[in-house]
Amino acid sequence: MATIVSPIEPAIAPSLGTAPGALDRHDLTDRDLIDVYRTMLRIRRFEERVKDLFLEARLYGSVHLYIGEEAVATAACKAIGDGDVISSTHRGHGHCIAMGLETGPMMAELMGKVTGYNHGKGGSMHIASLDHGMLGANGIVGAGIPISTGAALGFWIQERPNVALCFFGDGAANQGAFHEGINFAAGLKLPVVFICENNGYAQFQSVKQDLPIEHVATRAISYGIPGVIVQGEDVLDVYGAVKEAVRRARAGDGPTLIEAKTYRFEGHFLGDPEPYRTRAEVAAARATRDPLKLFGAQLQELGVATAEDLQAIHVQIDDEMERAIEFGESSPEPPASVLLTDIFTGADEHGRAS
Repeated sequence: MATIVSPIEPAIAPSLGTAPGALDRHDLTDRDLIDVYRTMLRIRRFEERVKDLFLEARLYGSVHLYIGEEAVATAACKAIGDGDVISSTHRGHGHCIAMGLETGPMMAELMGKVTGYNHGKGGSMHIASLDHGMLGANGIVGAGIPISTGAALGFWIQERPNVALCFFGDGAANQGAFHEGINFAAGLKLPVVFICENNGYAQFQSVKQDLPIEHVATRAISYGIPGVIVQGEDVLDVYGAVKEAVRRARAGDGPTLIEAKTYRFEGHFLGDPEPYRTRAEVAAARATRDPLKLFGAQLQELGVATAEDLQAIHVQIDDEMERAIEFGESSPEPPASVLLTDIFTGADEHGRAS
């Protein structure tokens, strides 16, 4: 279960694992739970195939993988509805997929093709789709916080019943935008939920070297809003906390700061030699904190799916990934004529920036 941080003493996140028969599925139907598993697996397989393609030099740019954190994006985005929006980070593929973006155009975007969501100009760290409520991945640490706060301000001014989710990492919790954005949102009781994906490492060092406190959620006390700690590999724990935070936001009670204790199985970027942690630590996390394995076991415990049912989903998703790669690689490169389009300055009739 999620833990509300006390103004007196921050509570330690509960250990993962629930007694048989005691799992809280909240308002999720059997079909919902299967969809959650499918989304988590889609994120995992997309990232694994992106890793392969990058190592084979079949796509462009730097890549930051979301492997190990799939439960956070999946659960959080499952807790919102039509008209709601999210802001993302440099590690944004999982958030995109959780918001319903298709893997074919996503793969094309990473390959720099015109059929990508941003016509091949955004790449891995700048995928956006307003049609899906995805305000964009962002290469600037913490930059999504003022963006989502601004979206929530728009909802508040227009008296719309929508909510903005803001994803950011533990490193962003030390940026000025974190304090300014949350303070502003709390002061006006804006409909925004701040979700810190604390994967234990801010780029190349342990979060323990970055933070003078144990939990990012403790900082909620400074803004008079709830601070909640969840086990980031437990998709049901994350869903329950975000669902309640979204309910509060829609009701006009303002923002919530949720800290999801998670773990990234890959380095900060693909190719990171990872001198800041041991292989044994990563192996232990893969063995005990894999959200897919944990949720698969929960589905079987609940009687929602058998091992054979889950394997069938794996086959379907593997086939989808191959089709996504084929779509991306068979799509055309952007022509030189669009080089100066989609920029702020525009261009004159000779193609010169103006």
